[in-house]
Amino acid sequence: MERLQQTLAQWYGQHRRVLPWREDPSPYHVWLSEIILQQTRVNQGLDYYLRFVGRWPGLRELAAASEEEVLKQWQGLGYYSRARNLHRCARELVERHGGAFPKDYRQLMELPGIGSYTAAAIASIAFDLPHAVVDGNVYRVLSRLYDIDTPINKNEGTTLFADLADHLLDRKHPGRHNQALMEFGALHCLPQRPDCQGCPLGEACLARAHGTVAQRPVKAPKAAVRTRYLHYLVFQTPDQGIYLRKREDNDIWKNLYDFPCIESDEPLDTEALVASDTFRQLTEGLDFVIGHSAPPYRHKLTHQTLVATFLLIKINGFLSSIQTKKLLLAAENELGSFPVPKLIENYLQNNLN
Repeated sequence: MERLQQTLAQWYGQHRRVLPWREDPSPYHVWLSEIILQQTRVNQGLDYYLRFVGRWPGLRELAAASEEEVLKQWQGLGYYSRARNLHRCARELVERHGGAFPKDYRQLMELPGIGSYTAAAIASIAFDLPHAVVDGNVYRVLSRLYDIDTPINKNEGTTLFADLADHLLDRKHPGRHNQALMEFGALHCLPQRPDCQGCPLGEACLARAHGTVAQRPVKAPKAAVRTRYLHYLVFQTPDQGIYLRKREDNDIWKNLYDFPCIESDEPLDTEALVASDTFRQLTEGLDFVIGHSAPPYRHKLTHQTLVATFLLIKINGFLSSIQTKKLLLAAENELGSFPVPKLIENYLQNNLN
C-alpha cells in the first residue's frame, strides 16, 4: 500500500498540470474549481473558473451577487442547479459561518450543493484532512488496479469503492494523494487507450494481468432516455422587441430565460402550432406573419433528449397582457444580458445576430 502511495506521489510530482487552484489551494478556490469541473473538462472549465475568480475573488463578493448574474456567468456549462447551489452556498457561508468554510467534513456536507465528493476534496486539499475522494477518474483507476466488476453506478459499488479509496489513502498527505489519483486517471489511465505498457502501477494492476482493462469500470445499464419536443414561439414586435419567458417551475433550467413554448410528445409542424390553443390565446386580436422556422436543435441531458424548434412570428402590436404575465419584452440588442440555456444561446447567435 505504501509503495502504491509513493509511486503515485512521484508520478504526480513529475506530470501534474499547473492549475490556478493548485497553486493557491484556498477553500474558496478548491470549492469553486470542484463545482465547475463536475462533469466538465478542465480545458473548458478553466476559463469559467478564471472568470468567476476575476469577478468574485472571494465568498463575500459571490454572496453579494444576484442569482441572475451567477447564472449568466455560468451560461454554457449546463447543470444549472450547480450554479444556483453555488450561489446559495456562498450566501449561507457568509450568513452562518462568518464568510469561511468549516473545517469539519460533516459541516461541509450540510452546505448546499456539497456532497461527499466535494466535501472530501475541500477537506483534504484545502485543510489536509484524511478524507478520500472518489470521482470518475478514481473509479476507473481503482476498478482496473483491483480488477473489480461491481457496477460503479449501484449502491454496492459506491460503498465498495469509497472503502477502497479510504484504505488506499495516504493519511500523511491526503490532499496530494487525492489529486495524484484523480490526475493519474485524467492523464494516464484513460478511458480509451490507456498507456498500460508505460504504467508506473502496471506491476500491481490486476486488470492488466487478467486482460480486462477495456472492461473496467463496469456500469449498470442506464434508465431509458425520455425525448421532449419543445416548440419555441419567438414573437418579434415591430421595434425589434423579443418576448422572453423566465423558467420558474421545478424543471430543467430553473430561473433561466427562453421563449414562450409549446411542448409535445411528438413533432408538430407550423400548421399544428398556429392552430393550437396556446398560440391562438397569445396572438388574439393581433395581425401576425410567420417568419423563418429554424431546423431542429437536439440537446442531450442526463436522462432526456430535447428536440427544439424555433418559429419566428412577427406581430403588429403586443401580446395580450393577460397572457404575458410571465413573459418579458426585451430589445434584441439586450438579449445577450439574460442567462439562457445553451440551445437558446445557439439560436440567438445563428438567427438573430
